[in-house]
Amino acid sequence: MNAGDKMDFEFSDDQVQLGDAVRKWVDKGYTFERRRTAEKAGGFDRAAWSEIAELGLCGLYVPEGDGGLGMGPVEGMVVMEELGRGIVLEPLVQSLIAGGVLAGYADAATRASWLPRIASGEVLVVLAYQERAARYKLDVCEAKATQAPGGYVLNATKNVVPVGDQADAFIVPAKINSQLALFLVERASAGVTTRGYGTQDGSRAADVTFKNAPATLITTNGLAALEHAVDIGIAASCAEAVGVMDKTMAITAEYLNTRKQFGVVISSFQALRHRAADMKMQLELARSMSYYASLKLNAPAPERRAAMARAKYQLGQSMRFVAAQAVQLHGGIGVTDEYIVSHYFKKLTQLEMTFGDSLHHLGEVSTRMQETAGVFA
Repeated sequence: MNAGDKMDFEFSDDQVQLGDAVRKWVDKGYTFERRRTAEKAGGFDRAAWSEIAELGLCGLYVPEGDGGLGMGPVEGMVVMEELGRGIVLEPLVQSLIAGGVLAGYADAATRASWLPRIASGEVLVVLAYQERAARYKLDVCEAKATQAPGGYVLNATKNVVPVGDQADAFIVPAKINSQLALFLVERASAGVTTRGYGTQDGSRAADVTFKNAPATLITTNGLAALEHAVDIGIAASCAEAVGVMDKTMAITAEYLNTRKQFGVVISSFQALRHRAADMKMQLELARSMSYYASLKLNAPAPERRAAMARAKYQLGQSMRFVAAQAVQLHGGIGVTDEYIVSHYFKKLTQLEMTFGDSLHHLGEVSTRMQETAGVFA
């Protein structure tokens, strides 16, 4: 880019229409009451998932030749922001990851078997990569894969797998000898057991155990593929968090403009106006870094990885600040389960830890700065 060039942050008409369609569904089809019902029923609503699929959203990152929309990171960002505003429980980010990974790394037979069904929402494929000892490090993996007649078998335990007891299949990193590879395993396969539970934000996860479970090899270039998968997740989660914070800000502003104390609305108090302004500043910082993450998602791996760490660190800082200020400005009502802002607080708390928490990504930023930091750079 030359010094005189300007970056265009205007969305295309198609992108605006896509965002509008998702926002209309969230406003009319995914009310807070519907979310509460889904949360009480376990944290995942298959009917809501089908409606998301009918909008074509499950196929955003699936190529058109494989039955998807063949869209890119900006469209993904637009959609995830709108889902964030409604704190939608159903994990669309997992379909974005599955579509991107299988389209980019799987062989033709695997693509033909799975991508059209992912795009249509017929199957939900999720990334099962976290292990207790890994501490967000992607190259730490105790899962083992061994060759067997007709393919591979997998032995592993993966933790906090999104909707792990409801998903149809898993993308699982495991080592062949010392080489990290990526595999596809169906939940209905022999040797797969799940233990499901609710999570902090009302959604659902599971611990998944694989004992000699039959697995299809996606790629032996497992670390590169896993890093790409997690980066898709980071960019999508950043966009989702912007939507959550945007709505949190709107709810808080509405409360400040209606709650009265000493006969006047509390939005007239200068100290509270300053705190609201600080929330807005953090939201806009987060929005710009979310744009940055999405625009870097197709960059070369080293550049992409560094960008995701920077974005997720800033988003983490913003999420913590906006969530805490929203609750404090509401007072005691802000932490009650009946009031909507407490659910936005919990969503932001969980998103901050998803795909690596702020402290982890601060370390990633530091590591990747190498010799470019400091006054002597």
